[in-house]
Amino acid sequence: MAVYSIKELENLSGIKAHTIRIWEKRYSLIDPHRTSTNIRYYTDNDLKKILNVAVLNRHGIKISNIAKLNDLELKEEIIRVSGDSLASDTLVDSLVLSMIDFDEYKLEALLEKAISKKGLKLTVTEVIYPFINKVGILWQSGDVYPAQEHFVSFLIRQKIIAATDGLSSTFNPNGKKFLMLLPEGEWHELGLLIAQYLIKEAGHEVIYLGQSVPYSDVLAIGSAKKFDAVVVSLTTSLPGFDWFLYLQDLGGAFPDKKILYLSHHQEDQFRELSANHLHLQSIAALTDYLASL
Repeated sequence: MAVYSIKELENLSGIKAHTIRIWEKRYSLIDPHRTSTNIRYYTDNDLKKILNVAVLNRHGIKISNIAKLNDLELKEEIIRVSGDSLASDTLVDSLVLSMIDFDEYKLEALLEKAISKKGLKLTVTEVIYPFINKVGILWQSGDVYPAQEHFVSFLIRQKIIAATDGLSSTFNPNGKKFLMLLPEGEWHELGLLIAQYLIKEAGHEVIYLGQSVPYSDVLAIGSAKKFDAVVVSLTTSLPGFDWFLYLQDLGGAFPDKKILYLSHHQEDQFRELSANHLHLQSIAALTDYLASL
């Protein structure tokens, strides 16, 4: 059984911790467990309950009415309001629930539904990427089982690779070439795979090195191949690894190239990097950058 803090419930559901506490007290919506030092913690069932409540609340149902529903009624209401819903928030919450329950059929069905209605590109930017960011909260805190991470990563990885392979190869006379990689010790590849899809979809070329690439290999390949920009993804905090120095070294090694680093975290120290660095805090920022080329 996974354990979550109230802050993690806030990040995953979008409901403020203060509001969750009020709902606990006023409506007995969920009953948090407590440690020996009286600190709240929550289980998978609590997370599922609050995600379902968030979906209903976003569909205009008052919390006082939601609180009156028993578990069966809550499930029926969720099916009713979300059955045809294409709201990105609802789809993302449903994907989180599928991950918690290891429900491969539901996860596949949700992705296929989104792709058929929204199209592949919007599904990637509005559903899959926000979902990865939400799940990243659990990955970094250690509150998701490795099996859950592997389960969801494998399925989404397959979807993104298939989508990338399915892109038509149209020559773009103004196209750029991007060298893409994760530094040594970094294995969380989904964000980089999504970036690769968007770059290729925009008509550019990619040299994709993938996971855990030694810095010496980056330098060797960089000196042997022609490219316009380097793309790295910052997902986790690697023990003994200094992201600022790594990015600084890349900028120094390739002063005439653009160094793009993907991370939804705001790091003050990144502001000190040289002019050839560009911090992309969202997938929308990447699409905007590609549109400007």
